[in-house]
Amino acid sequence: MHLNSMSSLRRFHSFASRPWLVALLVMGAVCLVAPSIFAQAADAAGGAPKPIVKHESLWDEIVKGGLVMIPLGMCSVALIWLVVDCWLRTSMKRLAPESHVAGARDLFRMGDYVGAYQHCKNNPSGFSDVVRVALSYVGDGQTATEDALSGEVGKVNAQIQTRINYLSVLGVCTPMIGLVGTVIGMIKAFKTMGADGIGSPDKLSAAIGEVLIATASGLFIAIPAFMFFYFLRNKLQGSIHHLEELTSGLFRKMPYEHLKDCHVGEEEFFAATPNWVSPEEAAAVAA
Repeated sequence: MHLNSMSSLRRFHSFASRPWLVALLVMGAVCLVAPSIFAQAADAAGGAPKPIVKHESLWDEIVKGGLVMIPLGMCSVALIWLVVDCWLRTSMKRLAPESHVAGARDLFRMGDYVGAYQHCKNNPSGFSDVVRVALSYVGDGQTATEDALSGEVGKVNAQIQTRINYLSVLGVCTPMIGLVGTVIGMIKAFKTMGADGIGSPDKLSAAIGEVLIATASGLFIAIPAFMFFYFLRNKLQGSIHHLEELTSGLFRKMPYEHLKDCHVGEEEFFAATPNWVSPEEAAAVAA
């Protein structure tokens, strides 16, 4: 028994010589006991009344944003329309339908360039417009045809890119519109506080939270607008490169020597010989 007592005493001294372990055990005990103590005290005092949480619909939150929510709503509709429209326009099925490409290739193989021009005119698309314009310049030589080809591809790219750029405009303007609504709401809140005093801080906090809805709505529109702007811009670049490959492939090995001064298209020429040049001089130059 004496040996057991001495062993227990040594263990106690070893445990007491580590204050960090004692503190850790004390803190654990407090964490376990404190919640029950506070709960009992709250029950003894009757408990504090729980705040009533009022659940509001999305429409109620929108109405709180004020009048600026009207232009923000219009911007959200424009965002959806632009995304869908630009997505379709940048698709290769829309830029270069397979039926248009196959028909033009068949007519080019047969050497029927007038038929190819009519085919492209009757089936409008980005691909058809580029081929049609390039065919109207084949009589002027290879350089003029390639310049017309490149220029029309750039025109198709610019038309679609202009629509995509409107997404960037929405991304810039909508946060500013939301900020205007927030500033107007803050001015009203501080005017009320200046007239009636600080009164209840809860009401002031609620008013500030309401006016911030406009800014949050503006950011909610701006973030996807910028995301779709960069995504559709990159998608358009890939589609335009593919369009260039399709159209330039048609005019590769084009027999320009047999098409010299040939007028394939239906465009009217307005340039004529200067009126101060006599018919004899014009005939001599042509000869």
